[in-house]
Amino acid sequence: MSWNGRTGGAGSELTALLIACDPRLSQDFQDSLPAAKTFQVLGEMSSYPPPQTLEMRLNQYNPQAVLVDLSSDLEAAAGVIQYLAGCGRDLHIVGLHLNNDSPAILRSLRAGASEFLHAPFDPQVQREAVARLVRMRQGGDPETAPRREFAGNLIAVSSTKPGSGSSTIAVQTAFALSRITNSRVLLADFDLMGGALGFYLKLENRYSLIDAMIHAEALDPENWGSLAEPHGGIDILPAPSLPENVEIDNSRLSYVLDSMRHSYDWIVVDLPMIFQRISMIAASQADRIFLVTTSELPSLHLARKSVALLEQIGLPKERVQMLVNRISRWDGIGTADLEKLFNCPVYASLPNDYFPLHRAISLGQPLGLDGDLGKAIDSFASKLASPNVPGGKRPAADTGSHRSGAMSAAH
Repeated sequence: MSWNGRTGGAGSELTALLIACDPRLSQDFQDSLPAAKTFQVLGEMSSYPPPQTLEMRLNQYNPQAVLVDLSSDLEAAAGVIQYLAGCGRDLHIVGLHLNNDSPAILRSLRAGASEFLHAPFDPQVQREAVARLVRMRQGGDPETAPRREFAGNLIAVSSTKPGSGSSTIAVQTAFALSRITNSRVLLADFDLMGGALGFYLKLENRYSLIDAMIHAEALDPENWGSLAEPHGGIDILPAPSLPENVEIDNSRLSYVLDSMRHSYDWIVVDLPMIFQRISMIAASQADRIFLVTTSELPSLHLARKSVALLEQIGLPKERVQMLVNRISRWDGIGTADLEKLFNCPVYASLPNDYFPLHRAISLGQPLGLDGDLGKAIDSFASKLASPNVPGGKRPAADTGSHRSGAMSAAH
């Protein structure tokens, strides 16, 4: 679309169409614009328009942004945002509200909005929001974005069948990596519907991935310090306290993952089942993907299907490996047989060690090295860290070319 001669950068305004049913909200927002110098309102609509009317106004004004009143009727506003997000135009969509209303923020983001502003519409807050919008559209500004010299290792752990123990492995691996590498480690729970890391570790779920995605473009190492919960020497981003069925925006999730890489040396992401969309998106950007299975026949069957699925969406086979959990000497299945079944390497086999694990979960703490599972997790983490220099650092990852095909397929 035409940018009407404006760049949308710092010190310039985005042309906008304002949809505001509430006259007070409209007046308060427009009164703030001379000082903010963020938006030039080309036209205003005082009701939520049907698609045909909205399309006519978009053709008439050709705006860079559409500002939508969320205060008057949140569901009607969400319908307008959803239409704008899917209409094929290159638009910034910004929700406006009289209050800093969390449900309205989440609802607008789920519908497709990129930013949220609320009264009293502070000029500096507006300028920062516009800068984030432009940075997202341009793919980030490498000259101004805060970056470390190295980017962290992103490890994704996912199950092939519920109850396979992937969350336990993710938790204990994060603790082990912190101890072995003496580096900054983040453990993140991406299971928005049923994540249990907060419960396992006796944490209060103050913030979650949803909060990280809302503030994606503003995340930096300092912000992660207040977003994640410190526990046992690592930082933890739990799942939401209540299940959230959120439509995941690829670009926002990519920003979050990239910020994690540049704030931590190791990131262990606990994913829901690999067949879920968020798991495939996150896996496509991970350095290593570990699929957790048990030796039970249904789990083995789904493990084979999982490997085929990841290969189908374009993930390089060398990044996908299996972890066989709760293995027993009575199972009678060797590693070579499993690798042939999966068409995928088995990176490690972990024993069933119920009582030490039950004690660790009850206390919300790491496994000790006095049990078989603790030793196996320690060996697994040591193997992960061994190719890296002390501290688990490596040259900054290429977050673009070698992942783009898989990202598109996951989407």
